[in-house]
Amino acid sequence: MIYTTFMESAYVQSLPFLLNGLKITVMITVIGLFIGMIIGSLAGLGKLSKNKIIRGFWSVYVEVVRGTPILAQALFLYYGVSEDLIGLNITSFTAGVIAIAVNAGAYIAEIVRGAVYSIDKGQHEAGRSMGLTENQTMRYIIWPQAFKRMIPPLGNQFIISLKDTSVFSVIVVHDVVFMAKEYYNTTFEIFETLVMVCLLYLCITVPTALYLNRLERKLDV
Repeated sequence: MIYTTFMESAYVQSLPFLLNGLKITVMITVIGLFIGMIIGSLAGLGKLSKNKIIRGFWSVYVEVVRGTPILAQALFLYYGVSEDLIGLNITSFTAGVIAIAVNAGAYIAEIVRGAVYSIDKGQHEAGRSMGLTENQTMRYIIWPQAFKRMIPPLGNQFIISLKDTSVFSVIVVHDVVFMAKEYYNTTFEIFETLVMVCLLYLCITVPTALYLNRLERKLDV
């Protein structure tokens, strides 16, 4: 009796609907972070460049992105850039991916820069004494050590970016929040639906956080 009542409750009934949105949420996060990792690596190394133009360009990018909310960035990309500047209607999904990539890239840039800075300067000198060029020293000696130190904060960035996707419902991304609104606007079961949304987020963020804590202890960073 209790089991039947629970299975017929709004909590369970909303689940299939919300899982479709969660799939979109995870896809945007994973694809966006993959691109953001590339951008962030370039930006982080660019900020370490001795070339003032390169260093200045990436510094401006990081400060502008970190100084503006991701919601404004998503709206700018979806309504401003796509329609007004280039006259091309990109999908809301694409706009969400780009927003995550650009936003996460700025924060990953600081993670990369901090990780590289944390490597003892003696490592640079050791590479040069072995006859390696500056690029070879970075590639074979500095970067492997720095990447190991980047893993925990990159995991935290995944959690942050996952939660940031919740604002993309305003540009009609069919993520879990958008699907929740669609569901409770029809059923009027607002409380139950939002409880399930929070639980779905926690089902991803809590295991990720626990794994990161374990990984951090293992790496002793």
